[in-house]
Amino acid sequence: MFISSLTLTNFRNYRKEKIEFSPNTNVIYGDNAQGKTNILEAVYIFSQGRSHRTKTDGELIRFGEDFAKLGLEFHDAERDYKAVLQIIKNGKKNIRINGVQITRLSMLMNYLNAVMFSPEDLTLVKGSPSARRRFTDAAISQLYPRYLTSLIDYHKALMQKNSLLKTLKTSDARSDTMLSVWNDRLAAEAEKIIKYRLEFVKLINSFASRVQSEISKEKLEIEYLPGIKCGAYDKETIYNYFEQNRYREIKLASAQVGVQRDDLVISVNGRDSRLYGSQGQQRTAALSMKIAQADYIENIKNEYPVLLLDDIMSELDAHRRGYLAERIRGRQVLITSTDTDLKFSTDRTRLIHIKGGAVI
Repeated sequence: MFISSLTLTNFRNYRKEKIEFSPNTNVIYGDNAQGKTNILEAVYIFSQGRSHRTKTDGELIRFGEDFAKLGLEFHDAERDYKAVLQIIKNGKKNIRINGVQITRLSMLMNYLNAVMFSPEDLTLVKGSPSARRRFTDAAISQLYPRYLTSLIDYHKALMQKNSLLKTLKTSDARSDTMLSVWNDRLAAEAEKIIKYRLEFVKLINSFASRVQSEISKEKLEIEYLPGIKCGAYDKETIYNYFEQNRYREIKLASAQVGVQRDDLVISVNGRDSRLYGSQGQQRTAALSMKIAQADYIENIKNEYPVLLLDDIMSELDAHRRGYLAERIRGRQVLITSTDTDLKFSTDRTRLIHIKGGAVI
């Protein structure tokens, strides 16, 4: 899979620009705050349907303009694609791929597969559980639209349940039938979500442990830590577990159990890396997991994703930079940097100089 061109109109600090890419390494360089990361952000939006930097689509529109428009031409082993995304000032998005209207986020998934590496990813191991859930959800959603649909439906039901729990304050509320209705809906979606996450962790553990061993000769293990501790993950068992926690959740006025509390335990040489790992071990484990995410996509789709590296090389030491450079050689990579002195630059590297939201 590779991208051939990206067109930006009124996007962030770009007025109108078309950027053509090599199917190999593309180094997007220039001083800070010139718009390098905005290019990766635009590509990422076509992959995930949202920005990795903001939750508000209106912020993507160039200051003083009423809309932003993105165009992307990309290709896989079977087909060529032309995607167009328009964002109106009120935040509404309109997406078309090969002329077909995309009406749901789950419809967008499975077209463009891309993996983003950013400095924030290096805190994946020592960061909060929500960061590891985002990592898991981003990887699975690209390949399985049904997973994303279940995830969206689960969180809609969770919002309704939490809203109801805030109103239930009496002992009579312990038998509230509406709470059981929401628990039933949550159990149905949780069963599907857990199934996908278990399979993902099994595969990502295999890929990441191999990468970790190649980088540092250390043993990496990734374990799924469910927020539903009931031993089995069928709908009925999960529902009963929710019901068992009914009184505690009413007392605390919020949902205390569920897949929204899932986590990953990442161990290096048998020790929890979040608690006992050195900064170097944590960074290596995080890098291994991101590389493994790309391997996971290739394993399922039989095609390597586009790699987006946002100033990541400056955050790695020479050994890890060298390993990553060799690991991604021959893939399409978009890299932002403040200079062109990159170890993996070859005759096939395309240099794209950005200044003030324009290609120089």
